[in-house]
Amino acid sequence: MFSRKSILVTGGTGTYGRAFVKTILEKYPSVNRVVIYSRDELKQSEMRQTFPESRCPQLRFFIGDVRDKERLLRAMEGIDVVVHAAALKQVPACEYNPFEAIKTNVIGAQNVIETAIDRNIKKVVALSTDKAAAPINLYGATKLCSDKLFVSANNFKGSRDIKFSVVRYGNVMGSRGSVIPLFMKKRNEGSLPITDTRMTRFNITIERGVELVLLALAHMWGGEIFVPKIPSYRIADLAEAIAPGCEWKIVGIRPGEKLHEQMITETDALNSLEFKDYFVILPSMKLWDVDRYLEVFDGRRCEAGFSYCSGTNSDWLSVEQLRSLLKEHVDSSFVPDGPPDGVEGGKKMTLRTTERQHEVAAIGS
Repeated sequence: MFSRKSILVTGGTGTYGRAFVKTILEKYPSVNRVVIYSRDELKQSEMRQTFPESRCPQLRFFIGDVRDKERLLRAMEGIDVVVHAAALKQVPACEYNPFEAIKTNVIGAQNVIETAIDRNIKKVVALSTDKAAAPINLYGATKLCSDKLFVSANNFKGSRDIKFSVVRYGNVMGSRGSVIPLFMKKRNEGSLPITDTRMTRFNITIERGVELVLLALAHMWGGEIFVPKIPSYRIADLAEAIAPGCEWKIVGIRPGEKLHEQMITETDALNSLEFKDYFVILPSMKLWDVDRYLEVFDGRRCEAGFSYCSGTNSDWLSVEQLRSLLKEHVDSSFVPDGPPDGVEGGKKMTLRTTERQHEVAAIGS
């Protein structure tokens, strides 16, 4: 798929970018060029050490910001495929600096689109988030706007042979800013900050996230939002998996945070398709034959009233499954630890969830 092709990855020094580049270099050694486009010179320097030129001569590094259209235009010269992973992602930071989030996540997205069209790129896939479905915070709102821009870009590309699509998924296990590194750190203090014991989240490994983009690049007809079928976990089970016996400190849901996340709303479902391992939200304007698309990829239309929500998901990760995933994808030396010696842990109590009853470590008195 990428033999003698050139790829540009915006935000290429981030968690996703590094994993994507590693996969491309391993699976497609005949790739012509992989351009890392990001604004962090330190991370680029560290990435050069991980992927030295002697071993990875295909790599190129561009310092640049998606806000800078002229720099993007230079970086996309001779590029065939663009993976757009650059974004401001921290919910509190976006709430406090709203227009900065808009400049990167919305204006930056439009810069990528227009530059890709001007440079005759063949395929563009943008990364999105579950927070873009029925957003209640600015980060989610900017990503929803970005999704709309990339989907609608297929309407004004003219006669150019270019396709734009989006991939949307949930929390990446162990990524920067996720709750897992926080729990790992706080367990040594004997107490974990829990927003709400009822809270649920989708979970995806970084490897599955990379696979989803590769699937989108292989299957895209232009305008789709690809949504993977992934499991959910309860925040209470994650806390138990990481630090059994630790006291819980309930801190409450932060501004802009949801109890459960969605990736497909009931309204989206009216215009969505289901396949074996993923869903597709169709573009609002008809760009191609949907029935033919279903036939080619062996899918079916979603039922009216369907929604894809972390709280009503049919696929759940148990405490033991979470521990296995943590060891495999976050820290190979991971061992579930309770409070350190000399630190009193929490008491046991039974909490009722919408799915089941389960014993968890309770708040200490």
